[in-house]
Amino acid sequence: MPTELSVADHLEGLREAMIAFVRYADRAGLAADVPTCPGWTVRDLVAHQGMVHRWAADQLQGGAEADPEVWAAEGSAEPDPLEWLRDGVVELAQTIARTPDDVEALVFLQDAPPPRAFWARRQCHETTIHAVDAQAAALGRAPRAEETWIPAALALDGLDELVMGNVPRSKYRLRSPSPTTLAVVPSDADVWWLMEVGADPVVSSRHTGPVAAEHVLEGTATELYLRLWNRAEETRTPLGDWRDLVAVV
Repeated sequence: MPTELSVADHLEGLREAMIAFVRYADRAGLAADVPTCPGWTVRDLVAHQGMVHRWAADQLQGGAEADPEVWAAEGSAEPDPLEWLRDGVVELAQTIARTPDDVEALVFLQDAPPPRAFWARRQCHETTIHAVDAQAAALGRAPRAEETWIPAALALDGLDELVMGNVPRSKYRLRSPSPTTLAVVPSDADVWWLMEVGADPVVSSRHTGPVAAEHVLEGTATELYLRLWNRAEETRTPLGDWRDLVAVV
């Protein structure tokens, strides 16, 4: 399976992320800039996240009501956008909880679990990363790993989703004129990820224990999670700036 975490684990991660999101967004203020999302204010961040929650819930219900632009505009105009955000995540969690395991719905990442598990996982990490953005707005800088609430198990799961599911998509610019390899090596786990980089989209694989690679990115699971989701001060890699190569929002 692409993830060892259960739907219940991802719903708990979603809950913890939302608590952090609201706390830091309230502390920063809606007009504050978001250092990890240049050009965005906290209000923009809230509108985006609330829109995504509603869109995700709609996908699990058949996708009939999807209109992300309307939801984003709704969030931007809300007199109490944080309450609107809470309402959306409650609806999302309830939708995931009551959706059958064999539901047919959109998934869009490679190496994805079935739709219900996919959306629980995707929204757990979507919300966690944007809660980090809210924390960055409150701090005025990207947070350090030890300043976040993110446990290693969740960070490892998010690294797996990114490296196995996102990075191999053709939309990203991680390429090399000469074939090379880049390993992601958490210091607090026995899993490694290997990215084979060349002129075509990346081929990623996960391994238990060491694997040979020309380039290595090392750190704790949470440090690497923040770094590869572009929520750390340092995003340089041996192949270039990760913000340019894999620009995930």
